[in-house]
Amino acid sequence: MSTGEHQMKNMAFIGLGVMGYPMAGHLARAGLTVRVWNRNPEKTRQWVREYDGEASDTIAKVVENADVVLTCVGADPDLREVYYGDGGIIANAPRGAILVDHTTASAGIAEELSAAAVSAGQHFLDAPVSGGQQGAEKGQLTIMCGGNDEAFHRVEKTLSLYAKALNLMGPPGSGQKTKMVNQIAIAGLVQGLSEAIHFAEQAELDPKRVIDVISKGAAQSWQMDNRSATMIGGEFDHGFAVDWMRKDLAICLEEARRNGAKLPVAALVDQFYADVQDMGGRRWDTSSLIQRLRAK
Repeated sequence: MSTGEHQMKNMAFIGLGVMGYPMAGHLARAGLTVRVWNRNPEKTRQWVREYDGEASDTIAKVVENADVVLTCVGADPDLREVYYGDGGIIANAPRGAILVDHTTASAGIAEELSAAAVSAGQHFLDAPVSGGQQGAEKGQLTIMCGGNDEAFHRVEKTLSLYAKALNLMGPPGSGQKTKMVNQIAIAGLVQGLSEAIHFAEQAELDPKRVIDVISKGAAQSWQMDNRSATMIGGEFDHGFAVDWMRKDLAICLEEARRNGAKLPVAALVDQFYADVQDMGGRRWDTSSLIQRLRAK
């Protein structure tokens, strides 16, 4: 561990949702000094009852002595709210602090925040995650980062406290673009698995036996291994919600319009998720695509 890494003990964590709450917990359990802030103060109080850390009632206070500031909020507008202004992160974090954003957001906001942080003498990494609530709780997330080498290597061991895979993908915005690739791939996989299970059901096959056979061959995927049984059982309470997936796919489709990529399947699956929302499935997990095929 380098001297810089050794000295980075003071963490500020902003955003204690289903992902941020356990991620901040891993930092505290590793013996780091962790201050937390959440828009809902009751969530902050709950966190400090569970972990060894300190609650702050303002963003300015939570970041004032931080070596690393980590954020995990909702979308671009939420990021602008917590990073900008006299009471925001950039105005109050120390010079030299490393700002790490785990939000799934646009590449544009990542580039914008990076430029603002650099102007204030700070570093910024866009570092969206994959692995869902279960991955956050188990410390088994995949983190894809955009930013400069120096900042990445200084926080690499800190982020590894809740990551199984951690990679620097390129300059600012590259982490967010990589997360878009991830979501595009997932959308097609889940739709394909939904159609496969639905076909098996309509063909009067035992879908569990079918999956057991085909999962040993070229059709195998993480989604098949981890979601097929619950999809067959009609259970859709496994974390990443349809509302969130639609937010992410909107980001993907907007970036595709900007860079000229063609995403016909992702655009179609986005509309299928809109159908699931109309069915009352806004909080169902993303594997609920199969329900629209079962609907009469």
